Amino acid sequence: MTNYTLEEKESFTVLGIGTELKSDYTDYAGINKEKSDFWSAVKQDGRLDMLKAVATNDYIFVVNEAVNNKMMHYAGVMTEASLPEASRVIQFPKGEYLVVKGEAETSEQLSNMLTGIAFGQVLPEAKNFAYVGGPNASVEMGQRNGLVFGEMWIPVVSK
Repeated sequence: MTNYTLEEKESFTVLGIGTELKSDYTDYAGINKEKSDFWSAVKQDGRLDMLKAVATNDYIFVVNEAVNNKMMHYAGVMTEASLPEASRVIQFPKGEYLVVKGEAETSEQLSNMLTGIAFGQVLPEAKNFAYVGGPNASVEMGQRNGLVFGEMWIPVVSK
């Protein structure tokens, strides 16, 4: 099984700029294209830089959350600030989190890899804990040796 840890985290808030994913949840190619197009747009139009300017740390959050039966995807940062361009303040609960670490050549590859490992390998094989919904995020934490590194944070409960 893939290396992962369970960590207790305090509640935290992520300010996000988001988009609704319209592809069926089983259409991975469609979802990944929508996410890729969204990230290209927020990088090019300056919205990601606006978020970074109010962040309390250097982490970039790639958040997925079901809101009103819609699949939402956000670029976000940890902050107490607000921005008129932001579409959501995302509350992450205090509690236990599945944490999967990794590194990849690009931010997009990192997010896709961590999501695949967490939801495709760790959670299906987990015997003692389960994901029951709520926001989850891949967290880009920095770069080293030419690679982007980070973690996937998924709130879980004991089974």
